[in-house]
Amino acid sequence: MPEPLSDDLLAGFTSSAPYTVEAVADAPRAPGVHVVLDGGTVIYVGRTGNLRNRLRQHLTGNRESSVLHEQVGQILDKQGPVASAHDIADWLGRREIRWQETDNPEGAKEALVLALKPRFNRQVPHPRR
Repeated sequence: MPEPLSDDLLAGFTSSAPYTVEAVADAPRAPGVHVVLDGGTVIYVGRTGNLRNRLRQHLTGNRESSVLHEQVGQILDKQGPVASAHDIADWLGRREIRWQETDNPEGAKEALVLALKPRFNRQVPHPRR
């Protein structure tokens, strides 16, 4: 069950949907923040200038293209052979995604990371270069 803090912070986000290519096809091509949830707990917060492309990239990209993809891969690697992109997408597909359009994705992400401390984010966000 999500914590009330998380519910308040995600009030402006879309409803939860399975993190699949089909679900992210509905995401706008607009700047925003996105969260990945596991059992109602936020495990990752990301920001982007194009929600649809970035959400798809986490699912279909490779470890170099996505911090989330890399970190999920590292967890799966410990359970057996090196995880493939398909294995990582399958794992993410059993999680949920929510997003919110915003003109200030950097600030929104930083506030969420500091408040929620998701397991797949650095606890002190560093600006991308």
